[in-house]
Amino acid sequence: MQTLELCQGARARVVSVCSQAANLVWCEERPPLDTHSDVSKCAFRFCICARALDLGEQGVQQGPVRIVLHNCPEYRVLASPRHVFLVPASGSFATTSKFLLIWHPEQAKLTIAAPSAGFVHSKVLHSSSESDFRKLLLGSMGLLSALAPLDIHTCAVSSCGALLLVSRKGAVNVLEANGTQRHVFDLEAEPLAQGDAVELKTYGSILACVLAGVLYLVDQNSGRVIEKKILSMKEVHFLESPGEEDSIQFLAPTGIYSFSFSNPEDGGRPEPCLVEMVFEEACRYYQRRSLSSSKLTVEKLKKGGVFQAPVALTAILQHSLHQKQKPARGLQDTYAKLLSTISLELQSYLSLELLKTCVVSASESEVESYCEELVEQEVSRVLHSDMDKDNLAYLNSVFTSFPRAAWKATRSCLQLQQNGDGLLVARATPEVWKKVLGGPQQEEVGQNGVVPLFELICASFLRFKPKWLPNFVELTQQYVSISWPYSSKEGPEGRVPLYKRALGVLARKSKHSEVDDELELELLLCSKRPKAVLQALHLLICLKQWQRVVEVAEKFSKLSPLLNKEIFTTLLAEFAQHRELDPYLDTLWPLCPAELSTSDILTVVLQHLPCSRQDPMPFTSEGNQLTVGLLKPLLQRVMQRPRIQDEMYSDALQSPTFPPPTPPREHKNPPKAAGSNAPQPAGARTSASALVRGDTV
Repeated sequence: MQTLELCQGARARVVSVCSQAANLVWCEERPPLDTHSDVSKCAFRFCICARALDLGEQGVQQGPVRIVLHNCPEYRVLASPRHVFLVPASGSFATTSKFLLIWHPEQAKLTIAAPSAGFVHSKVLHSSSESDFRKLLLGSMGLLSALAPLDIHTCAVSSCGALLLVSRKGAVNVLEANGTQRHVFDLEAEPLAQGDAVELKTYGSILACVLAGVLYLVDQNSGRVIEKKILSMKEVHFLESPGEEDSIQFLAPTGIYSFSFSNPEDGGRPEPCLVEMVFEEACRYYQRRSLSSSKLTVEKLKKGGVFQAPVALTAILQHSLHQKQKPARGLQDTYAKLLSTISLELQSYLSLELLKTCVVSASESEVESYCEELVEQEVSRVLHSDMDKDNLAYLNSVFTSFPRAAWKATRSCLQLQQNGDGLLVARATPEVWKKVLGGPQQEEVGQNGVVPLFELICASFLRFKPKWLPNFVELTQQYVSISWPYSSKEGPEGRVPLYKRALGVLARKSKHSEVDDELELELLLCSKRPKAVLQALHLLICLKQWQRVVEVAEKFSKLSPLLNKEIFTTLLAEFAQHRELDPYLDTLWPLCPAELSTSDILTVVLQHLPCSRQDPMPFTSEGNQLTVGLLKPLLQRVMQRPRIQDEMYSDALQSPTFPPPTPPREHKNPPKAAGSNAPQPAGARTSASALVRGDTV
């Protein structure tokens, strides 16, 4: 219809061109006037130009030429609705092939993006003098020179305005207009050669990719391969099909073909990824419980008809997911009851998917609030499901990527708050507590950086609320004592005590401070275990915090007689070595166990007396020597205490009469001899009558 002359110079040549809105954007080669120029000048002989086109009654009118970038290397220009991507050509200079350029016409801004290194830098071009390529890179050359060259085999623009990149290794990535990159999926092929043709095209959320006669249909959001078809031709070219996202039209050497990637029974929509996930999860579930050596696949599961659970669940999901899109098909009566049972879980899933969509399309100010809500729902979902290795690894990534949001989600799921006395209380259900404490342990998850859930929560406490950590450990111990028998190997206390696991999290901190020392003491004391209490007592002695030493001794001596004896013996040994405990003797002496005698006390004291320095004087000049006067109140207290042997016979010694009265005796008259009338002696009669009367003979 009309021919337009883009370049103004006679020697200029267009190497790449695209249409962006009402503009034409192209990369123009302008050879240097001097034919003997050096290699560096020849490499930067290109410029990026733009020209507005006005369609009128008399044809197309061209606007003035605008120089976007000059003195630059060769670029391939690709236009999206609002941006223009500048991709380095394959033969570009080595230094300039390490990054991409993105031009924003509406903002007159150029963005430098090195996706693999996460480098993004933008600069507004206020005047033509700032559009020089070398000046643009002046502040970034030190960083860009250390990067590796871009690995780009094929590139194309998606329908949403992003740049699709295929690497030589077959990895397909999406580069957004803000310079961020996201991995989609990997092609099942060997490393791509220079002549291997790869065609890319997006249809809504579906990415179509053709390589070596194989058509891949991929969900861009999840990276899942929806369908894979083998074509009868090797080379195809995708055609535009506006308004038709359910079919693909492509040009082949033998004609134009149309391919529908939907199932007619599903109302013209591809099968949801959630349905595929149900069958894949069912495969793993049944395979673990199968005694057969044959591998179970999704196709066998769908066609076999033996396992009805995944079939019923997928029918319910398809019924529910299609309600908002098209009129839903009727659901079998046998599934209606199951639908009513899982309606709350299904509604939670749909709201979660809606929230994910809001996060993608939200502004920067709204992303944080959406992420917090999303993390809370994800943490709650995992805590109410089976805590296996995969879920635990997923929670580790969530806590690492969104630490503050994960901390808020943990407080919400465990319902942690302080009561009126300032103590930490939790109102979590027993099921949640079992997930926190009874999930995979460190020896089960391996050494790949994944830590158990209890350690994850302790690390969150340590980062955002360290003062609550000892109270949290105490709460978990209370729950363990209720839910698992003492020293049960199934419970968490049967492996490594909870306070030791919390101490392990504390020890992994990169920087140690006085606050950490205090936390270590509190964690040892909150466990109320004898060894931990004694360890805390020794730490306080090393820190010479004598007031706290006495307070701990007074508090924990009441737990058990054995711990009381250990604490008192430890403090008595310290008392024998120095005079720091002298102001607290009135508090320490009542802690003396009942089984300690004066000889036991003197033995401990003599064993821990400091070594003498051969001082000839009976008293040293330092004034810190132990004297009998300091020990006298303790020895008097022990001597005045009733002995254990006396207490054993106290009941007998305090009886009203001693010895006890003689019990009454019964005497029987001896039988008389038959026919014996012989008279008895008088003494004998007197004794017999006295015995009958009970008199003392």
